Amino acid sequence: MTQPPVPSGSVYSGPVFEMARAQFQVIADHLEIPADERDRLLYPKRAITVSCPIHTDDGRGAVFHGYRVQHHLTLGPTKGGTRYAPNLEIGEVAALAIWMSWKCALAGLPYGGAKGGIALDPRALSRHELESVSRRYMQEMIPFVGPHTDVMAPDMGTNEQVMAWFMDTYSMHHGRTVTEIVTGKPVDCGGTAGRREATGRGVAHLIGRAFDRLGIAPSGATAIVQGFGNVGSYAAEALAARGVKLVGVSDHTACYYDPRGLDVPALLRHAAAHGVLAGFSNERAADPATLLTQPCDVLVPAAVERVIDADMAARLRCRVLAEAANGPTTPEADLVLAGRPEIFVIPDILCNSGGVIVSYFEWVQDLQQFFWDETEVTNRLYRLLDRAFGQVMARVTAERVAHRTAAMAIGVEKVRAAKNLRGLFP
Repeated sequence: MTQPPVPSGSVYSGPVFEMARAQFQVIADHLEIPADERDRLLYPKRAITVSCPIHTDDGRGAVFHGYRVQHHLTLGPTKGGTRYAPNLEIGEVAALAIWMSWKCALAGLPYGGAKGGIALDPRALSRHELESVSRRYMQEMIPFVGPHTDVMAPDMGTNEQVMAWFMDTYSMHHGRTVTEIVTGKPVDCGGTAGRREATGRGVAHLIGRAFDRLGIAPSGATAIVQGFGNVGSYAAEALAARGVKLVGVSDHTACYYDPRGLDVPALLRHAAAHGVLAGFSNERAADPATLLTQPCDVLVPAAVERVIDADMAARLRCRVLAEAANGPTTPEADLVLAGRPEIFVIPDILCNSGGVIVSYFEWVQDLQQFFWDETEVTNRLYRLLDRAFGQVMARVTAERVAHRTAAMAIGVEKVRAAKNLRGLFP
């Protein structure tokens, strides 16, 4: 289909935003949403850009550019991660906020989507510089965020420590400890047990559900994981615990492939010690350009957006495509996958929703000051994932549509219904 033009004066552009916009138009057509309702559903409520000046360790001054996009506040506060990446721009941030909205609605969470971040390479900064820019970013965001307005979380390039700095900065401004302003914090600072592992565990759980439907026994099945950060590493660990053999893995520094299987505990120890996969093995080194097309039962892209294009989709040799990253598959690739029913797609807004689900649990526990143990957190996580998975598969069966179409239709419908019920404030 031909997309409608971007509204005049829009600040949103770039390939990732155009991908999110194209996906939405497909769903809007499927749901027969009138043209005059679409922009209100798609375009974010608010976008903030800030400058974050700091003193570097050598005494010089440096300015970093930060962003935060809040997609909608119709169902409750916005919720979303904070990404530190060198090439971050507001169109990418907006796309991630939009996807988070559909993800939260699909999971049944009382949130709208948000996303934020700073254009920087965290590996190029010292710990002191990283703390300075993180605290300055939160200080600049204080007028626009809050436990009932916008709740931050970690994403690529950030972690529990950054969330602790965010929380402390916000709390010092308000003169009291406000743990519920961010999620993904250390447990000792009001975080929840199981949050760090939640996204990866959720990915593995949903892969298990897909295996059940396809009649694949986890024991002896094979997996390839692209990306070995928080999500990819915990997904690999959880899959290995289920008996799945990891035959391929990569990050931005190295790629390894061995059809006999890789030693997952050894990979985890190496990554924990060195921060990257580089140096793990010389014998098993492989070409990252060919990793995704190696034969396997489940392929887990857990890195960045747009890694599976139409050409790559035609060459995949997996039974299950578990989208642990946000937006790893382009709309053009979706058209190819529509003609390959042998590949069972677990779309990103379902597959990686474990993180925001347990972030919701953390927020609830912080608001109540009543905490659950890890077993309760994990059990509650699996129940919500099972419910969302069941709803998606029921829609796939009833309407004979692609898995992504079913998942996004559920999310978009919920947001649209809430907006229509609340009406348009004059």
